[in-house]
Amino acid sequence: MPDGIRFRSDRGKYQVRVWAIGLNGEQRERSFYVETLSEAKKLRAETLAQRYPDGDMTLTQWHARHWQVVRGTVRASTGRAYERGWRLRVKPWLGHIRLEKITAGAVEEAMSEWSGSTSTRIDALSVLSRLLDGAVRAQIIPLNQARLARRPRPDAPKSLRSRALTASEVRALLVAIKDENYRRYIAALVYTGMRANEATALRIEDVDLAHRTILVQRAFSVDAEGRGVELTPKSHKEREVPIPAQLVGPMTEAMKGKRRGDLVFTGPRGGRLNPSNVRRAIDWKTLRAQLRRDDLRIHDLRHTLATLLFDAGAAANDVQAVLGHSTMQMTERYSRARADAAKRAATALDALFGEEP
Repeated sequence: MPDGIRFRSDRGKYQVRVWAIGLNGEQRERSFYVETLSEAKKLRAETLAQRYPDGDMTLTQWHARHWQVVRGTVRASTGRAYERGWRLRVKPWLGHIRLEKITAGAVEEAMSEWSGSTSTRIDALSVLSRLLDGAVRAQIIPLNQARLARRPRPDAPKSLRSRALTASEVRALLVAIKDENYRRYIAALVYTGMRANEATALRIEDVDLAHRTILVQRAFSVDAEGRGVELTPKSHKEREVPIPAQLVGPMTEAMKGKRRGDLVFTGPRGGRLNPSNVRRAIDWKTLRAQLRRDDLRIHDLRHTLATLLFDAGAAANDVQAVLGHSTMQMTERYSRARADAAKRAATALDALFGEEP
């Protein structure tokens, strides 16, 4: 007798038993009775194909039950991006659809209507996929259709090198920042390549002026309740970054009179810095206009160090270590090495064979 089917002699019928997931997540057995074995096999096959016999749980209902699980597996900043993706994109287009009726085609059609950049739409697709992954684990649906959907076509990439400042632009930027507290912070971003939230979390005990190194081992973030928290860096690995000669003076001044556990960079009143209050304090919009770089971002200061290191002849693995990139592929996006490969190859062939055919 097939699994889930048995003959009940007391009723003179075949009993079909299946496990179902209720709307509140409870697992329960459901039984059906039919006259013949062939009817029993057909009924069990049809019921298993549905996987969710209740059939009335929508994506919005599942989100209400499963969202806390999703949010607990990602960083607070990612959770906020997912919340926006759900509220502005996923829910309006797909929230009313039953889980078992969501298809890859429906997901692709929704994505074609979503506004925003490619990364914004991918955030929305990611939260949908995580929700459907949970539904698969709960045995509500057999397959995550979001994983079968074609991802949005990426925006035309802008060269990371083109976002970087030149050495003269770096000097002009630092001269234009009048308050020394903010100037030191911006200088540290440029000369060390630290992420803004890593510099925000930097403490006196992390800095070794004698050996001119900084140990990057924490990053500042804001959790789902709006509270400030310190986490590991983005790569989840600590790393050492050098303190170049240009930064020794600013770092010495920033650390003066502070104890080991104190923050290195603070505002004029001693408060913690973050990219938002720094942009306001130094009038970032005006500074960008002065540099004629209206699209310049704080994060581009990190790109600047990577580009300047390569231009100075630093090895790719050293640049990777300083920036804390998880892959060499990311690091090499800042290098001219690949772009110049064809030119170097042509020069080598010219030298070998001569310029004449």
